[in-house]
Amino acid sequence: MLRDAVRSLAEAKIAPYAAAVDEEARFPREALDALTANDLHAVHVPEEYGGGGADALATVIVIEEVARVCASSSLIPAVNKLGSLPVILSGSEQLKKRYLGPLAKGDAMFSYCLSEPDAGSDAAGMKTKAVRDGDHYVLNGVKRWITNAGESEYYTVMAVTDPEKRSKGISAFVVEKGDEGVSFGAPEKKLGIKGSPTREVYLDNVRIPADRMIGEEGTGFATAMKTLDHTRITIAAQALGIAQGALDYAKGYVRERKQFGKPIGDFQGVQFMLADMAMKIEAARQLTYAAAAKSERVAAGGGEGDLTFQGAAAKCFASDVAMEVTTDAVQLLGGYGYTRDYPVERLMRDAKITQIYEGTNQVQRIVMARNLP
Repeated sequence: MLRDAVRSLAEAKIAPYAAAVDEEARFPREALDALTANDLHAVHVPEEYGGGGADALATVIVIEEVARVCASSSLIPAVNKLGSLPVILSGSEQLKKRYLGPLAKGDAMFSYCLSEPDAGSDAAGMKTKAVRDGDHYVLNGVKRWITNAGESEYYTVMAVTDPEKRSKGISAFVVEKGDEGVSFGAPEKKLGIKGSPTREVYLDNVRIPADRMIGEEGTGFATAMKTLDHTRITIAAQALGIAQGALDYAKGYVRERKQFGKPIGDFQGVQFMLADMAMKIEAARQLTYAAAAKSERVAAGGGEGDLTFQGAAAKCFASDVAMEVTTDAVQLLGGYGYTRDYPVERLMRDAKITQIYEGTNQVQRIVMARNLP
């Protein structure tokens, strides 16, 4: 029922704008309005804070179905979870009440600030600092590659509170868009997901109350990594949706396109391509859903288990499949697939980022190797 509802909404209210959102590189306001009106913008927020209380699998299905028609729009529910999960996992009750309520109501979005110009895969090498000053902290630094920056009201920011301790000297904070000293760089000019703004976040003597720290001082990096264990699965879901959208379009195309007197879908070479695409998507789906189920058990207190491995495996495999399937979809459409008149070109560009963000697939393989079940 959830899948049917989200798919109907996505096809009616999001898909019609997807090409224009990409072409104009503009935020998908129509998608935000549609998702918010149907309480699908942040389904993961627990019921006690006004949210839908959706489990990890339901959240995955929402993201998958939105990504099937517009990858940029799928980053609304995905990044709302990424940005707010540190608060859910480690924040005080006061922080949860203050920030999860507006998120659940659709009054605010939540972004996640970990990466920096010189701290990408080596996130522990960050330079952004937070210095204690009485009942406040003063933050200075630059965060890069921040999804939905400028659109979100709230930002989970990782900053160094004790430079001597490397990762154990990093703390997490909630920063608000309206805090004095917060500003944003120009939107990055990207290959894909052009409707989701990616900008730098500048923190220039941003003074915030000490009670906006998420968890204890020095626990921010651990919270950041624990968050990614859960949210990499949402990137797998996004990749899965992109791949499914490409396969669905290619299937319809090969039935209509005729060469040598018959539909090209009648040729065995084309059939084999479609079969491989469908097989790999289904494998990615099962891996992603199993990881989501594991994520939910861990969130409910079922122990960490092998969630780190499962999350990395789902993200890595599904994103590799998305890149392969969208490339094959372009191939099946031939010259038409290479033009912006057909959606598979956009889907192929959008798929690429899923192999890069929330940890490159090379890093995912390192993570998996260190956490072999």
